[in-house]
Amino acid sequence: MQPAISSGLTVAVLAIAGLASQPARAQSVESFYKGKTITMIIGGSPGGGFDTLARAIGQHIGRHIPGGPAVVARNMPGAGGTQALDHLYNGADKDGTVMGLVNNTPPFIPLFSGTPMRFDATRFSWLGTPSVESPLVLIWNSAPVNSVADLKSKEITVGASGGNSAQAFYSRLINATLGARMKIVSGYRGQNDIFIAMERGEVDGYPSVFYSSLTSTRPTWLSDKTAKVVLQYGPEPLPELPGVAFALDHITNANDKALFLTATAPNALGRPLLMPPDVPPDRLAAIRKALMDTFNDPAFKADADKMGLLVNAPRTGQQLQDVIQQAYASSPDIIARVRQLEKADEK
Repeated sequence: MQPAISSGLTVAVLAIAGLASQPARAQSVESFYKGKTITMIIGGSPGGGFDTLARAIGQHIGRHIPGGPAVVARNMPGAGGTQALDHLYNGADKDGTVMGLVNNTPPFIPLFSGTPMRFDATRFSWLGTPSVESPLVLIWNSAPVNSVADLKSKEITVGASGGNSAQAFYSRLINATLGARMKIVSGYRGQNDIFIAMERGEVDGYPSVFYSSLTSTRPTWLSDKTAKVVLQYGPEPLPELPGVAFALDHITNANDKALFLTATAPNALGRPLLMPPDVPPDRLAAIRKALMDTFNDPAFKADADKMGLLVNAPRTGQQLQDVIQQAYASSPDIIARVRQLEKADEK
């Protein structure tokens, strides 16, 4: 028979064990990040717009994080933007030392196309975005379309890079929900070629140009009335375009409105930053706060202005999480309609 262990010794052993495990459980955010390096995964090539934005954020965010960690950038383009998401979901450490900036469309590929991916967008730890995307229907000055009513009553041609491009997708969406009559002309290599086609009279307009892109590449087109915006369909109306129709105000059918909200959800993500799933809640909260503090940092904003980066409508991580959750919670019939628009053949 083994000798009994005294109650006093038992208490002492348990106390020592508790003290030994306490630092791991109660380690503060500051002590965790002190001396650490955060890796910023960039879902794009070096030198692109996402690369420039991510590196600018990386230069400033460290001083807003308790413990002042260093931040290093790592480009991870490929697979249509899904390679970075795959790594963040399946390969990256989940301790709060890896974050990323990705394109806003790859998180919705499983939803919009039905193509299985190795990630669940609803489980990422979304951090925030410095801006949201605000697509516009841009029409050449000579085209006889000046309002939503004209879009419905008069057929116009719009440029697109392909039958299943974003330009064509949004054209079909607007035609389906607002009753517009935009005819898609495909085959252009990209935005600049479509702009040139408008100048040459080959097409009447561009169905999905972002306001930020328009003002940076054709800064005088609106002010000198070379072209006109007849519809905007970002997450909310742009204050810079107070007289331009907002799409959701003109969609009266409830199912069509639900379709429109789901299909345009990527715009509400803007240029999203995120971390892998299951990051400890206190570290996630600290990084989310640090990102918002960075967006409001005068030094960061000055650098962003110099680089032509848009930081006009920051959204929090919880707001991005809500966008993702709501889109993926869409009814089966709405998802079916989105996929039909996504896979529609060129016309």
